[in-house]
Amino acid sequence: MSGAAQADHETTDIREAHRFDVQRLETYCREAVEGFGGNLEVRQFEGGQSNPTFLLTTTGAGGGKRYVMRKKPPGQLLASAHQVDREYRVMKALEATDVPVPHMYALCEDESVIGTSFYVMDYLDGRVFRESVMPEASEAERRAVYANLAENLAKLHAVDYEKVGLGDFGKPGNYFERQIGRWIKQYRGAQTTDVPAMEQLIDYLPKHIPDEPSVTIAHGDYRLGNTMFHASEPRMIAVLDWELCTIGHPFADVAYTCMYDLLGVAGGAEPIDRTKTPGVPTEEEFVAEYCRHAGRDGIPNWNFYLAFSMFRLASISQGVYKRGLDGNASSERAKTLGDACRNLAEHAWQIIQRPD
Repeated sequence: MSGAAQADHETTDIREAHRFDVQRLETYCREAVEGFGGNLEVRQFEGGQSNPTFLLTTTGAGGGKRYVMRKKPPGQLLASAHQVDREYRVMKALEATDVPVPHMYALCEDESVIGTSFYVMDYLDGRVFRESVMPEASEAERRAVYANLAENLAKLHAVDYEKVGLGDFGKPGNYFERQIGRWIKQYRGAQTTDVPAMEQLIDYLPKHIPDEPSVTIAHGDYRLGNTMFHASEPRMIAVLDWELCTIGHPFADVAYTCMYDLLGVAGGAEPIDRTKTPGVPTEEEFVAEYCRHAGRDGIPNWNFYLAFSMFRLASISQGVYKRGLDGNASSERAKTLGDACRNLAEHAWQIIQRPD
């Protein structure tokens, strides 16, 4: 599906909870967005549980053009969440590297324009593979896409974050200690019931952090569904959804990406059976491909990194579910995530106990 067709298929009218003054947005964009033509039409993308995302289409002078806008959700927000300014800043910095990102046009932190901070970026015409098994693809295309996914993750981790102006983007070192503390706090802030497996992870993870000192840019949500590929080639044209990006540890990204076969666990499903999906790599194959591009021999203590990533996603899922209950989520699907935290936490605890 082309980017244009995909946009038409996956957008809706602006949902009631996220409505804003479109005319004020158009006035702002005429001044701040280079080449903006006016006669603005806005539709909301269905995806994006955290920061609501919108398709902006202009039909004014100079012909039609499309943009994408990301904004904070309305309502009371958890501390340190939904920082669209950080998304904008990291993608702006990476435009000068070989990591594929969209062109950034403008960041607006004046909440009087549409009620929250937002940014505007280029609309790209490409494919987003929503399903990790890529059901419509051939074995060869799956293999090529996942190899490119691993290669671009290694490219991101090779970026000199200080050289591109991100030296103050996060605290170097002690990444897992800080992250575990953060997600415990976020979970407590959104907790709606007792989840024994979460309590086990909260006790276990801080005591078993590996001694591995690598420091890189960490995307925080790097997976196939958060990237865009060329309309007809197995070549990535953009890494998207940078809200959780920081200066962190590369293995957190690698482990999170390898959860693509476990993400169904959030809804109570079994992990993907790779033997029925030729071309989609196993954990071991993806790690090996990443390490080949990153110049590493392997990743010791793999179970810790994978369990940490599932714990983190469990906390995020609980936050999305709580926002759904409060009526502030960016998708109606948020209210269906009631069991996601428990399912993810229980699976993470099983991973901790398997042979490394």
